[in-house]
Amino acid sequence: MRWFRALAVLVAMIAVLALLLAGPGTRFGLWNFRFGLSLLRYAAYLGVAAVVLVLVVLAATRPHGAGLGLLIVAFVFGAAAFLVPWGFLQKAKGTPPIHDITTDTQNPPTFVAVLPLRKDALNPATYGGDSVAEQQRRAYPDIKPLELDIPPAKAFDRALAGARAMGWTIDAADSTAGRIEATATTAWFGFKDDIVVRIRPDSAGSRIDVRSVSRVGKGDIGTNAARVRAYLARLASA
Repeated sequence: MRWFRALAVLVAMIAVLALLLAGPGTRFGLWNFRFGLSLLRYAAYLGVAAVVLVLVVLAATRPHGAGLGLLIVAFVFGAAAFLVPWGFLQKAKGTPPIHDITTDTQNPPTFVAVLPLRKDALNPATYGGDSVAEQQRRAYPDIKPLELDIPPAKAFDRALAGARAMGWTIDAADSTAGRIEATATTAWFGFKDDIVVRIRPDSAGSRIDVRSVSRVGKGDIGTNAARVRAYLARLASA
């Protein structure tokens, strides 16, 4: 069974390698995002295969020493290669297939400066309408405008500082129009998502609306909602 053990280790190593390269390869332009996502799927399949091979070897032999250590490593690597993509899949199943989140679904903030950056984007910058709004309301009922008891000028400064603190690339900051446009890049795959912040006078002082839109992908596994939520929480506590 020595060759069977070697096969288990080899499959586990390939699975982990596919898992580790899927995101960075996409981020640095070695392949497109679809191939990167396919690598995640293949990593999961190979991970399951590695775990099964390890269990077969353990059931058929009584390994010890270095042999047992290699099997343990193969099992851990194979399980990790499966569990990471499986976790993404479960998260995707628990979120609606939308990629455009806004605090104002009736009159969403619009992009201006970011539009040239989105010229090759698969997703349009125009809002999807009532269907998207209804899915957002059901999944993320807490995504609402932020009201601050400070003048719009001060709210704009706070909003801009908050956008910078979030690590976004600021594409435009128009204090006269009360609009900030920025781009966020996800850590692993390097996906580009665009954000527009709108600051307007309100009875309480100022009202801040935010919209976050992915450039690619039908769904976003909740990324845009999480971003809007974190940003508004930052502004509220500033």
